[in-house]
Amino acid sequence: MTTQFDTKAKQPLRRKVRRPVTGAYIGRLAVLLVAAVLTLGPVMWTLSTSLRLPSESFNLPPRFIPWDPDFTSYSEVFAQIDMIRLVVNSALMTGFIAAGQMITAAMAGYAFARLTFKGNKLLFGLVLATMMIPVQVTIVPVFMIIRGMGLADTLLALIIPAIPTAFGTFLMRQYFMGVPAELAEAAEIDGASQWRIFRSVYLPLATPGMAIVGILAFNYHWNEFFRPLILTISEENFTLPLGLVSLQGNMGTGSISVVLAGVILSMLPAVVVFFFGQRSLRAGLTAGVGK
Repeated sequence: MTTQFDTKAKQPLRRKVRRPVTGAYIGRLAVLLVAAVLTLGPVMWTLSTSLRLPSESFNLPPRFIPWDPDFTSYSEVFAQIDMIRLVVNSALMTGFIAAGQMITAAMAGYAFARLTFKGNKLLFGLVLATMMIPVQVTIVPVFMIIRGMGLADTLLALIIPAIPTAFGTFLMRQYFMGVPAELAEAAEIDGASQWRIFRSVYLPLATPGMAIVGILAFNYHWNEFFRPLILTISEENFTLPLGLVSLQGNMGTGSISVVLAGVILSMLPAVVVFFFGQRSLRAGLTAGVGK
């Protein structure tokens, strides 16, 4: 490969080699294009419908692009529900859950990965077994415990039971097992305790893994509907998914454009969190690939 030199930077510049266009390359592009359409198609249709008049939503054939967009549905969302309060409630719930899962998953993952104690593998297997239990099975005993603690119909009723995470513990355990054990041995020689080793050595290296736990927890609980429906009663404690249900109106007579406008507005915070956290998410998912 020929090499040119930049006289200003005094560094070699390599010519980019174009990838040959083959049948396999075109096939991969076609598959990715189909996957993108299937993934983004419903979202784009939701956005398109929210910008149309309700009467235009049932036209045949349907018109995908609204040539005369109508934004009144978005103002109707704020007129029919207390959007600010619902967003604050959801942000508080998901924020505390994400932070709690990041902390507890990191501590539990480090204990299972680096500490030697009797029943380590058995206890870790029990933690993983809880992932196979659906939330509908445990909601009744959780409700009874929450009511016994005097936390019924509060945001704490949604936050506290969701902080322990089996998936986050598994992810952080695997992440810590990929960190060289020589780091802990060197810290032990210097007289560091296990807590100091975790806090000063391993925890800074676990930032990408903790970012994955936090982003996934935020996106999941932001859209959560079942637990808030069971554990909250008063409207001042409703989260955003519960508030959007009222847009449907009595017997589903609400405007479909207003409902989908509320759906679009509810998606924005999750999209923003993913947009700013995608670098950490990508770094965590690809950590150790080249080792």
